[in-house]
Formats: sequence, C-alpha cells, structure tokens
Amino acid sequence: MGASGMNNSYVVLSKKNRSKDLGIPPRPRSAASPHIEPNQLTRPIEDSYIMLPPPTASIYDTSSSEGDSAQLLLPSCSSLGNNSGFFSSVTVLKRAFEIATSQTQVEQPLCVECMRVLSDKMDFEIEDINSDIKAYEAYLQQLEQESYSILSETDFQEENQKIEEEERKLKADIEEAEKQYSEVSSEMKDLETKYKQFEESEEQYWQEFNSFQLQLTSNQEERDAISAKIEDSQAHLETLNRTNILNDVFYISQHGVFGTINNLRLGHTHVVEWDEINAAWGQAALLLHTMAQYYTPKFQYRIKIHAVGSYPRITDINNKTHKLFGPANVLFSTQYDEAMTWFLTCLQEFVEFAVSLDKEKNVPPDKSFKLPYEIDGDKVGGYRVVLGDFNTRENSTKALKNMLCNLKWVLYWFIGTTSFATPS
Repeated sequence: MGASGMNNSYVVLSKKNRSKDLGIPPRPRSAASPHIEPNQLTRPIEDSYIMLPPPTASIYDTSSSEGDSAQLLLPSCSSLGNNSGFFSSVTVLKRAFEIATSQTQVEQPLCVECMRVLSDKMDFEIEDINSDIKAYEAYLQQLEQESYSILSETDFQEENQKIEEEERKLKADIEEAEKQYSEVSSEMKDLETKYKQFEESEEQYWQEFNSFQLQLTSNQEERDAISAKIEDSQAHLETLNRTNILNDVFYISQHGVFGTINNLRLGHTHVVEWDEINAAWGQAALLLHTMAQYYTPKFQYRIKIHAVGSYPRITDINNKTHKLFGPANVLFSTQYDEAMTWFLTCLQEFVEFAVSLDKEKNVPPDKSFKLPYEIDGDKVGGYRVVLGDFNTRENSTKALKNMLCNLKWVLYWFIGTTSFATPS
C-alpha cells in the first residue's frame, strides 16, 4: 500500500486520561461484552485512536506543543516496511469502533468537536438524573420520618362496630332505594303507556290539523279568487259609473264649415242632402229631449220635442206642432224656420235651468255653466239660423254649427252633474 492511501492522522491518548479528557461516557454496566471472533486478535488494546480529517490533524504537527497526553503518528515510507503489525492494529481499531458504535448508538470514531458536544449533552442528562435522585431521596426521607399509630383492640372493636352499623344503614338505604326504584319503574311504565297514547293522539291531531289547514288554504285561495273578481268587477263598475252613455251615443264634432253629430253634417248648403240634414236634426232633438226629460218635473219642459228618427217635431207653448225636417226652400220654409227657432228657445231654457242649478249647489260664478255662443231668438253667436227671411245659407250653416257647439257644452255639463240612467 502506498503512502498516498494513508490520509488520516491519529491522536494517541494515554490509558488513564482517555475517558476523563475527552468526556467519553463509560460503557453501561448492563451492556454485554462484545463478541470477538476466534480468528481475530485477542491482545489488549493499549492505546486509543481518534481519527481526524487532514485540516484538523494539521494542528498536531509537533507532539511537544500539546504535552504528553497526545502524540501524532504520521505514517512514513520507512514504517511501511513492517505492514503486518500496522494492519493488525488498524483491524483491531476498526473492530473497537464498531463495538463502540453499537453500544453508544453514536457513530465512531468522533472528532474532537463532536466529542465536546456529546460531553455537554451527557453532562446535561447527568444533572437531570441527579436532580431526580435528590427528589426521590427527599421523598423517601419524608416517608421514613412519618409515624403510624396502631389501634388498640378496644378501639378496633369500636371502629369495627361503627363500620358495621354504617354498613347496615347503607343496606337499609339500598333496600329503600330499590323499593323506590321498583315504584318509579312501575310509574315509568304507566307514563310510557300514557306517552304512547299521547303520541297517537298528537299524531291524529296533526293529521286533522293538516287536513283542516289544507281545506283552509283551499278556501282562502277560493276567497282570494272571488275577492279578485269582486275588485275587478267593482273597478269595472266604477268605470261604468263614470262613463255617461250620452257621450258615446251623441258624438258632436265639426267637419269644415259644418257642425256634425254622429258624423252627420248639419247645414243648409247645396253640398248636404236633406236626408243627412234630417238625420242630424233627429240626433240633436233626441239628445236635448233626453236631457230635458231627465230633469223633469224640476225642469219646466214647456216646449216638447218629439224625437221621431229623421222626422222630429216640436210643440210650442201654444200646443202648435212644427216640423223640424225638410225638404224646405227659401220661399216655403216658414214652418221649418219656426221649428228651428223653437228648438233654440228650448235649448236656451235648459241652459238657464243649468245655471240656476249651479247656483243652488253654490258653484262659484267663474265656474258656473255658460254657453260659448249666445242664443238670442233665432240667432246663435250673431248668425241667424233660419233658412228664409233673406238669410243666406252660409250664415244659417254657421248658426247651426254654433248651435251644435252649444249643445255639446250642455252635454258636458249634464255628464259632470249627473249619473245618467234611462228613466223607467
């Protein structure tokens, strides 16, 4: 083996100081002696070795600096001549390290720093064990100092009698408790029976309750549906109550120079046929007759209007009847002109009745009913309504347009002050 293969240095410790200096704990007494194979060397190991890495070993270059307790062995080429003794020592050291590792559970060999750490740890454990030993010794000393008093025969008998008496009382209490337990068990059985009956009654009650609740829910849903229908019907009824049928039946408007009622033109030009004029007069006569008839007898309905379709007639205060329809011409229109004049007179009387009715209801003058076009005899808004008597057809048409406008205002007043229903 060459010199390059020996890279480890060894610190040789003396026998007396090897355990003391390095803090190596002694082998436990209970540990068995290591088994040595027959073929191994059995001579005693006189020196111990600690294998150090090269940097650590370098501090032991001279043996004189560290004293007599440590010597550095450096292999040399001259010492390799006698290899048999050297390798025997190495084999013994290796086996010793294996035994030390198995006994201490610490891998051997150890460096100096690891030995110091292990020594500190062992010192700490030793201090802990010593404190436990002191505590045990103190407790043992306390036990040894305690004195025990021994009862005499008489005291023992008295104490025994007390214990027996207490035992008899306890047995009596146990018997009483068992008796009470039996009674309580019987009561518990009765209560369990009653509890089962109660559970059955409760279950029946909840079944009936759920049935009633289901029926109640159904009735409530039916009630809600009926209530919704009632509310809808009431809303519809209120709408109908606010709706006046006359406003829908008699639609008054205008078309160019003509006033219209239900889209029927009322005018005396050559453009409009007499059939349309007669139908328009029939609608106007029916409207005024309906409103006047509603307030009869409060309204003095002196001028009677006979609404007979397209052939309306008017009976004046002298009971003379006039035809409110044509055909009529400029030369032969006296009866027709008188009928239109009496119609205006009837309309004016109804307007005066409306004004008086507002006064009775204390309606302010600025809100009291008033016509947009003044009626004066056969004039409406300054235009004459007659067809003859040197009146022009254009003026007559304008007067009829103003008359229908006044009739529309009278209709609005009637709707606002009445809930119209056809009199029976």
